[in-house]
Order: sequence, then structure tokens, then C-alpha cells
Amino acid sequence: MSHISPYADVRGGRKAAAGNVGRPPVGWALPGILFFAVFAIVPLAIAVYLSFCHWDGLNSPTPVGADNWTRLFKDHEFRQAAWLSLLLTTVSWAFQTPVALLLGVWAAGRQRSRTFLSAVFFIPLLLSTTAIAMLFHALLDPNFGVIKQIGPWFGVDPNIMGSSTGALLTVAFVGGWQFMPFHTLIYQGGARQIPEVLYQAAAIDGAGMLRQFFHITLPQLRNTITTSSVLMIVGSLTYFDTVLIMTKGGPGTDTTILPYLMYRTGFQTYDLGYAAAIATALVVVATGLSLILVRFSGFGTMRSTREGM
Repeated sequence: MSHISPYADVRGGRKAAAGNVGRPPVGWALPGILFFAVFAIVPLAIAVYLSFCHWDGLNSPTPVGADNWTRLFKDHEFRQAAWLSLLLTTVSWAFQTPVALLLGVWAAGRQRSRTFLSAVFFIPLLLSTTAIAMLFHALLDPNFGVIKQIGPWFGVDPNIMGSSTGALLTVAFVGGWQFMPFHTLIYQGGARQIPEVLYQAAAIDGAGMLRQFFHITLPQLRNTITTSSVLMIVGSLTYFDTVLIMTKGGPGTDTTILPYLMYRTGFQTYDLGYAAAIATALVVVATGLSLILVRFSGFGTMRSTREGM
């Protein structure tokens, strides 16, 4: 006859309880789920439906099958806008990530001026995108802006917004200037979670600051970089107000990215069915790029040693 300990159930209960420490019930997520469903899932479903219709915004939508999607894949302007969107996203990521990473790691330190300078760096994020776009539009005006006076000092053409490369780089810079503080804050939080003992052990072994950064800080921030990159990609693909105010898709169509093409198609030519197809394609592209980044970065297999704390 086997002996069963009277404390077996108690131990099992304690283990089960310990495994759930710090985890709120699923019901706590219900308000967020409902909010996301009403303001994200439902509008997306409506956009997908409208992408199979012809609609001028006044009359009732008329189903046209896959005509809008057939037109989409044959449209040279859509392909150019998609390419420009990907190019803008790449430039924005390459510009924002190194700077935000370095600023975030620096802000996680104990410098005496860190608090004040961190607050100063955060100011652009508090301003509206419209105000920032109008500010830079005035500063870069080739006739009356500051660029007319200081541009020649640095060998910069005052009409920088008149060239396709200059206009695209300017849009990337303005967007990066505004949203870089947000990503700096993400990296600051990630850097503060790195155990100090790793740096102490590296210092004892004679590793300098540069080696500590590349062999400790960067590997420890791998998942933070992935998180920031996903947010950056989605944000860059949805630039709209900056382009609308600063370039209006110009010069020519050299900054006509997908969100601006969607706006122009829907609210200037009133072809809202085709605009919905562009919007749906934009969602697919953004989601696909984010999933690819998460898949190949190993973010999906991340396990936190601080889970439940």
C-alpha cells in the first residue's frame, strides 16, 4: 500500500499559487480589449469591406468585387508610394535608433546633469506634430527662413525642400526629432534593468566602457531594440501630417508616401473605395514588417527572469 503524504495537496496548491503571483486576472484586460475592438478592429473591418466597393463618400457604397485591388497592383503611383514609404521607414530607423540608443544609455546613468538634460530632450515629444511641421516649414523656407542665412555656411542649398532627396531626408529628420525622445525613454528603461554586477565583473576583468557597451549593454538591450524598432516602423509608415504640411507630397510626387496617397485619393478625388484598399494594404505591409522583425530577432521566444515581480 503506497503512502500518500497529507501535505501533498498543500504543496501543490502553494506551487500553483506561487506560479500566479503578480499576475492579474484576465478580466483586468477586458476594458483594453473592448477599446481596441471598437476603435481598431471595427474600423479596420469597415475599411476592408469598403476596399471591395466603389464609394464617393455621399452615396451608398457599391460592391465592385476585386476591382480596387486589381487596380492597386497595376498602379505605378501606388508602387512608387510604397517604395517611398519603405525608404522613409529605413532612413528614419537608421537615424533614430543609434541616437536614441546612445541617449537612453547615457540617461540611465548617474550624471549630475542627467535629470535636467533628459527633461530638455523630452520636450519635442510634448509638442503637436502639426506645430512642429509648421515650425520647420517656416525655418526651411528658402526665401524667408533661417535656412537662407545659415544654409550657405554649411554648404546646404537653401532650397533643400525643392529636391527629392532633400525633401525626404527633411521629413525623416523632423519626424525623428519629435519621436526620438520616446525611444530614448524606452532605452533608458531597458538600460536601467541591466544588472550592475555585470559591469562590475567586466571592470574587474579590465574591460573599458567601449567593450562593456558592445559586450554587455547591446546584448542586454536586444529585446528593447526590437520593441523600439517595431514601434518606429509602424510610426514611420503612418507619417501623414508632416508630409501634408511640409511638402504636400512634393516636389512632384517625390514624397507622396502611402498615407498621403490614401488621403489624396479619398479626400481630393473622392475615390474612397480605392483609398480604403490603399489603407488596407498599408496595414498589411506594416503588420508584415513587424512580424518579420519579431520572428528573426528572437523576440517571440523572450523569457523574462523578472516575470511576476
